[in-house]
Amino acid sequence: MKKQVVVIGLGRFGRSVCKQLYDLGHEVLAIDIKEERVNEVSNYSYYAVLANASDENALKNYGVKNFDYAIVAIGDNIESSILCTLILKDMGLKEVWVKARDPHHRKILEKVGADRIIQPEKEMGVRIANQLDSGNLLDYIEISNEYSIVELVATEKNSGKSLVQLDVRAKFGCTILAIKRKGNVNISPMPDDVILKGDILVVMGQINDLKRFEKKGF
Repeated sequence: MKKQVVVIGLGRFGRSVCKQLYDLGHEVLAIDIKEERVNEVSNYSYYAVLANASDENALKNYGVKNFDYAIVAIGDNIESSILCTLILKDMGLKEVWVKARDPHHRKILEKVGADRIIQPEKEMGVRIANQLDSGNLLDYIEISNEYSIVELVATEKNSGKSLVQLDVRAKFGCTILAIKRKGNVNISPMPDDVILKGDILVVMGQINDLKRFEKKGF
């Protein structure tokens, strides 16, 4: 389903988000205060405009209040990031996601009502560290402070066993959401589906439970 998204701040992170959203078929309005950045995204956005994101009238003139979602990717200027977030929330956008520079910035954004706060460097650092920590872990997505989704490679130990035999939920409190095998994805696998060595298991659970499953189940 096509979404209308405004991306404000076209540094490396903002440009990457903008391009990916455009490639996925969404309607993207790209905004930055620097002309060279606006020119860079003109080929992968529906509209790319030069404007000060902390100027409420400028945002209104470009019809920002008619968009469903906003991603505020303003990097170094914390004041502009916060003011822009306040303006967007006041306009009534469905969701406002904001890039935070540091924990102090994050706390302020929480206070002003940002719907989701993103710290790309921290989040990528956590994913890389967890991947290095385990030989079986392919990817790691933190849902909250307590819950995560991971991708684990099935080994000889669990090969040939069905999900009923593994009994992951009862033993470890985790849920296998999907099984990936040679490019095919089995969403919501059945209890009698069998795991093969090399399968990628997409598993959700509390962080401690996932670690127990990884250590004892693999």
